[in-house]
Amino acid sequence: MKRLSKIIHFSKSRNLIVKLEDNICPKLGQIVYDSKLREVGRIHDIFGPTSKPYVSITPTIPDPESLVGRIVYID
Repeated sequence: MKRLSKIIHFSKSRNLIVKLEDNICPKLGQIVYDSKLREVGRIHDIFGPTSKPYVSITPTIPDPESLVGRIVYID
C-alpha cells in the first residue's frame, strides 16, 4: 500500500479532495482505501499544477464527510 495523503476537503460535487504527496502517481479509477484497508472510493480526477497535483475521489461509503482529515492509501 502507498500513502496517498490526507483528505483536505469534501466538495460541493460530493467528492473527496486530496493534495498528493511527492512521488505518488495514481491512475484514474484506482481504488482508494482508509487505514483499516476498507474501500473509501475511486479516483475520479487528477487536477492542479503538475508539481503538486490534487486528486478528486468519488466516495463509495455512506458518510464520506467523516473522512476529512484522515490519511488514505492506494494499492
